[in-house]
Amino acid sequence: MTTTTSPPVSLERRLGPFDGAAIIVSNVIGGGILFLPPLIAASVPSAPMFLLTWLVGGLLAFAGAMAYAELAALRPRAGGEYVYLRDAYGGLAGFLTGWTSFVAGFSGAMAASAIVLALYLDRFIPGAGSAAPLFDVPLPYVPLTFSTQTIVASAAILAAALVHIAGIGPGRTVTNVLAALKVAAFVGFIAFGLTLGTGSAANVQQAAAPVTGSGWLFALIPIMFTYSGWNAAAYMAEEIRNPGHNVPLALAVGTVAVTVIYLLMNVLFLYVMSIGGLASVQGSVLDVVADRLLGVRAGDIMGVVSIVSLAAGINAFTFAGPRVYFAMARDHAFFTSMARVHPRFKTPAVSIAAQAAFAILLVLTGSLDALANYVGFAITLFLGLAVAAVFVLRAREPGASRPFKALGYPVTPAIFVLASLAIVVNAFYSDLNRTLIGAGIILAGIPLYLWFRRRTA
Repeated sequence: MTTTTSPPVSLERRLGPFDGAAIIVSNVIGGGILFLPPLIAASVPSAPMFLLTWLVGGLLAFAGAMAYAELAALRPRAGGEYVYLRDAYGGLAGFLTGWTSFVAGFSGAMAASAIVLALYLDRFIPGAGSAAPLFDVPLPYVPLTFSTQTIVASAAILAAALVHIAGIGPGRTVTNVLAALKVAAFVGFIAFGLTLGTGSAANVQQAAAPVTGSGWLFALIPIMFTYSGWNAAAYMAEEIRNPGHNVPLALAVGTVAVTVIYLLMNVLFLYVMSIGGLASVQGSVLDVVADRLLGVRAGDIMGVVSIVSLAAGINAFTFAGPRVYFAMARDHAFFTSMARVHPRFKTPAVSIAAQAAFAILLVLTGSLDALANYVGFAITLFLGLAVAAVFVLRAREPGASRPFKALGYPVTPAIFVLASLAIVVNAFYSDLNRTLIGAGIILAGIPLYLWFRRRTA
């Protein structure tokens, strides 16, 4: 499959480094930090090791971000790892990461966030989270179920799509405002809890049970999922001014900010409850901690925080994801209509609409749980391959201009690749059936890739 270095259709460079960092913060901090710490505490039932695991996740994310920074500066185009895998390993590898992003990575994350958003809105708008069916549309194989919950979730997805179709200016403004509100809310909650809240610093040193190597590696999968999105600015490289400088800056600032917030949030969780108590939490751990710190009004306060956080995530997924399908379509590796740029707003409008439509389909068909079972595995797999592309492209293009070079090369990207490999291998070892299903869904993209290639030829 042929690609061009000067594509006929380009996006406008109107974003700065802190716009990119805001996209990362909005993309990363979402439902994961609300619901996954109990799962991770169950796999790593020692408070010091639990915190160390979160720190390792942040360090891996930073190592990966610096590798992405080199790749984005070398290939300042829309699409992120689609572009890097395509150029390092060939069209099929690039297509499969883009295919996975479309069916699960971005669309699935957006659908999940929208469903949870509807549940939190139910506190303020009774009935908004009701899953009771209102009516069904009996389509073959994928019957659509309309409930108040799915309608509210679909409306949130549609609203984000309309904002980003309307121009990069409105999209940037909404992203920056939501990111600022999200950071302010979490930092304020952490500061209040650790200074004025009731808890015990001794909890941070307790262990409920021994930690196994397999359990620790398995815990890194949901942690990598919770950190996923640290690479979001790379998808926007074609729209960031002076990408050789500003994309690395955005990746560094965004990843460090998220890592610090995650570590402090987990310190607060352990300050309020023991590691065993954290492992036993059902639902949102943030709500449980807020109840203990703030009392009867905690639910309303944290409900607002969670709504802002989830809305910011939906917005960021809508910003970053469509750039992947836009890049694929521009290479004639996906539906060519997705390469269209809106004549007035200069946005990849068709790609934005297509991602929103598929996310709404996931919401209405209830397919989300099946996809969520393998999202973490797939994210880790393709991130590892993308970071390994640093080695491939350095060997293949030694004389290419690299405005930024990965910090700590070759050690830090090698550590990230090896850690990703260990996590993927452990996923097959620890949960073979679920991981095989995920691998099967990824490989299901091969016939589609061959069809696009044959059509192009």
